[in-house]
Amino acid sequence: MKLEKLLERLKYDVVQGSADIEATTLINDSRKVEEGSVFVCISGAVSDGHKYIPDVAEKGAAAVIVERDVEAPEDLTVIRVEDTRYALALMSAAYFGYPAEKLKIIGITGTKGKTTTTYMIRSILEGVGHKVGLIGTIEAIIGDEKIPAANTTPESFTIHQYFAKMVEAGCDSVVMEVSSQGLMLHRTAGIPFEIGIFTNLGRDHIGPNEHKDFDDYKRCKAMLFKQCGLGIGNVDDQYFDDIFRDASCRIETFGFSEKADLRAENVKLVSKPGYLGVAYHVAGLMDFDVEIDIPGKFSVYNSLTAIAVCRHFGVPVEKIKEALKRAKVKGRIEMVKVSDEFTLMIDYAHNAMSLESLLTTLKEYHPKRLVCLFGCGGNRSKERRYEMGEVSGRLADLTIITSDNPRFEEPQDIIDDIKTGIGKTDGKYVEICDRKEAIKYAIEHGQPGDVIVLAGKGHEDYQEIRGVKHPMDERVLIAEVLEELKRG
Repeated sequence: MKLEKLLERLKYDVVQGSADIEATTLINDSRKVEEGSVFVCISGAVSDGHKYIPDVAEKGAAAVIVERDVEAPEDLTVIRVEDTRYALALMSAAYFGYPAEKLKIIGITGTKGKTTTTYMIRSILEGVGHKVGLIGTIEAIIGDEKIPAANTTPESFTIHQYFAKMVEAGCDSVVMEVSSQGLMLHRTAGIPFEIGIFTNLGRDHIGPNEHKDFDDYKRCKAMLFKQCGLGIGNVDDQYFDDIFRDASCRIETFGFSEKADLRAENVKLVSKPGYLGVAYHVAGLMDFDVEIDIPGKFSVYNSLTAIAVCRHFGVPVEKIKEALKRAKVKGRIEMVKVSDEFTLMIDYAHNAMSLESLLTTLKEYHPKRLVCLFGCGGNRSKERRYEMGEVSGRLADLTIITSDNPRFEEPQDIIDDIKTGIGKTDGKYVEICDRKEAIKYAIEHGQPGDVIVLAGKGHEDYQEIRGVKHPMDERVLIAEVLEELKRG
């Protein structure tokens, strides 16, 4: 492919050499450069691609894409752009033949609800014959292939590579989570989103290597609604007006509010032995009753979002209802059967906002006791630990503090920070550093009518310690604990 073809949707300057040359591969990792590659110099949080120009030239790179003045061998083409991350996104689209333009792409942004909503939408659309690709926090799904995710929103090259595979696999649409980081780093730049969705906004991802402050976080979330045809937003969220203030798309709303275009009415909690769910009436743009096998108010929001999207695909009401009954997501209020007397579930809630939402929801079902087991990740904001400790201390009847992904910190130091937060409340707690032992304690001490939540890990099947990811799946730990208890 000609380099100028890769650059056709960008403003650029040829600093030296020519854009009229052949390019073999498009690369942003210097280790993967080969003869004829075009290397895009990304200035990352850990490393700056511009410093690898001598290395890639030696490996036979045909050209480098830069965003500042550099020194380069005379026989190396140097192209300067304003922002190399933005350039990588548009060049990746060109490299794979603009696959996004052959798909209907639904992008979901927000602090909570992205993952569950993507699976709900996919479930409904696949139920009426659409072939739907998925890109999200847990995995990418392309036909029968499932690829574990490293980031909620992958690098732009990977996104377009996935889109190309989806087109090849016969997909007609894609539903994808769009993180604030993905928007900030231009990973989704140039993607023609058919529909953009805003779920809600809370204080998260603020700190080193993330967002400098809440305003920046909010600004990045709002970027999605400048590159989609239709924006569908949660009108109940306090930041709705901020997110859509500068939107260039058509706007529809959902929520509980009377002013919502699609709204939930007559919400009823459904509780049976080993089962928590919710039923409600859909009003406004549609009119029917629905029941979801996932508890709580946020399940109403997630399902309402999915309904709002699928209305634009002309999905019949009965198909929507059937699909919503089937939709389940690994690690999102995932019930695990351990006893006929109490309920145990796994959930990804890993910040104060999501934990508060989860525990508040479960308290509405009036369990005998609400037991919350969680830890916090190392090398992340201490504020998150204090806040989560305070939330659990205030809302749970018993908190079991344990380890999560300590990374390069000592697990006990993290536990001590969580205790600082709990100390602001009257909440009861125990601390058990080993996560399996903590789970064993929770199950052994479960009482009739309890609801026990294992929070923070969700779909994750590892524990990261000192840079190494060790296998650790809570479902496996639960099975091992049950076996040990059975053996006495």
